Amino acid sequence: MATAMVESIPSCERGVPGSVNIPIAPWPATATDYKTADANAVSTEIIDSLNQLLERTDYEALANLFIDNGYWRDHLGLTWDFRTAKGKEKIVNLLQGGHHLVRVEIDHSPPGNGPQITDLRGYDTIHGIQFFITTTTQFGSGRGLVRLVQESGQWKIWTLYATMEKLKGYEEAVGPNRPSGVQHGARVGKKNWVERRQIETELKDWEPDVLVVGCGQAGLSISARLKMLQVPTLTIDCAGSVGAAWRSRYHQLVLHDPVWYDHMPYIHFPETWPVFTPKDKMADFLQSYAHMLELNVWTQTHLKSSVWDDTKKQWTVVLERIGSHGISETRTLHPKHIIQATGHSGKRNYPNFKGMESFKGSVLCHSSEFREPKTSDADGRKAVIIGSCNSALDIAQDYYENGYDVTIVQRSSTAVISSESVLKHLLGGVYCEGGPPVEVGDLISWSLPQEVSKAFKVDATILGMDLDKETHEGLNRAGFKTDKGPMDAGMFFKYLQRGGGYYIDVGTTQLIIDGSVKVKHGHEIEEILPNGLRLADGTELEADEIICATGYQNMRTMTEAIFGSQVASKVGNVWGFDEEGETRIMWRQSGHPGLWLHGGNLAMCRYFSRLVALQIKAQLEGLTS
Repeated sequence: MATAMVESIPSCERGVPGSVNIPIAPWPATATDYKTADANAVSTEIIDSLNQLLERTDYEALANLFIDNGYWRDHLGLTWDFRTAKGKEKIVNLLQGGHHLVRVEIDHSPPGNGPQITDLRGYDTIHGIQFFITTTTQFGSGRGLVRLVQESGQWKIWTLYATMEKLKGYEEAVGPNRPSGVQHGARVGKKNWVERRQIETELKDWEPDVLVVGCGQAGLSISARLKMLQVPTLTIDCAGSVGAAWRSRYHQLVLHDPVWYDHMPYIHFPETWPVFTPKDKMADFLQSYAHMLELNVWTQTHLKSSVWDDTKKQWTVVLERIGSHGISETRTLHPKHIIQATGHSGKRNYPNFKGMESFKGSVLCHSSEFREPKTSDADGRKAVIIGSCNSALDIAQDYYENGYDVTIVQRSSTAVISSESVLKHLLGGVYCEGGPPVEVGDLISWSLPQEVSKAFKVDATILGMDLDKETHEGLNRAGFKTDKGPMDAGMFFKYLQRGGGYYIDVGTTQLIIDGSVKVKHGHEIEEILPNGLRLADGTELEADEIICATGYQNMRTMTEAIFGSQVASKVGNVWGFDEEGETRIMWRQSGHPGLWLHGGNLAMCRYFSRLVALQIKAQLEGLTS
């Protein structure tokens, strides 16, 4: 009889291939005189010194403004890349490598209102100073955030974060720069808005500089950002409508992230929007979003071929499109950049189990193909779900609610957190009802170097485990094994390092605890049988329907499927962390000229779409290579 599988690396510590399991930052000491310190005077002195040393290019002295293990996190505010320098030597090396930062100033405007004495960790433990900054670079301007602590009695920088938000001379067409929308005066042959949109949408007298592949939240967010920077852009999707990827998911899918965290750029969800968004409502919003922002989208369009010309620095792409009248047409375009916005994952991970062809049940499929149970009158029908994360447990609950006998096959442990814990401990205070504007929330959230963020998430996991204690105890009694994520940093770092391995509880845990949904843990699938499956320990499970909620491969597999192996060979594995704690490949230079990868959850797409658009605009205008 086969034994339970043994993993050399615990499941909770695994990442995508090549990803670094970054360490947890040590907490600095609390300030000793924070009750009497003049936050504004302390901060002004440090920022003045930073500017003077920056101008003199005295980078070693500048690095001494930081504590020994201080961090400088750069999202285009210093270089044209995402970098995190930890420690004085690496900060010096980062600056000496070339940068475009000119000046840093303290931002005294709301909501920060200048430097403030604050508890940097929470729990009344680490008191320091925090303030927002504005930055001026050779090419534009941006914002950031600084945290100060005391080291050996001196106030110094613990973390400094700077990002670019505007390119000088290429400001976004919003607010005071918005288009007029009308051409006054007598003009022969003047066209109205509908006619102008038809010309633009059909590419009748122009070609795009950027082609975006995919029109979910990733494709639409970057398309919107590029439009506001007046970059000619076309977004394509093989589906029949915008948002179709959401509509095609399983019947009961509702977003697990709350509305305050999920806003899209420029057009936020209205005040009447529910906290958690049903999938079809999300699809409706994306469709409306594309229309309201006048994005150029072609659905039912396939990218048939793509060739990069390294001399001309442009692509030649052939598109096959089913037009509005059902007529197929072929178009050849020459974009300078292509953005793969097909989601942060790649092809579905659908195992080829022995005996699959012998299965006599009604359903054997990957979770991406599952819509709903075959019948609402199950009458003793049995369903087995292979997998134990979000999709698997949502599908298990759907089957249970339709009267099925349900078993989950859990091959490795799952990080489980209640929806209440997500709202209260992971997002609370930053993304919440009555919280700061979402753009300010993004500044706060992304200002944390990932090692520091990991330390915060360890604290949040402790709080979450306390809140969810009964759930975890009940799950483990029922044979469903839980974990606390990499280095006990919870589900969010499982997502960042692995892209999965967690469940945000919306009801299935209680079904498992009650025994309404059964669990088999720790064994691989040995064989699919005509009427079920056999596990590696010899256990046989009967099944009329089998769902493989086995996740997805690396995004690079979709790069190869779309653009071919020659292009994909220049693109490394996507997702997970590099040595500095920045996400690999995604939103950055991909390794292949003119090719960008953009994806992630709604919050990531909102934040990083700006940075991808700024990089592309800068290249188009010759500001950077």
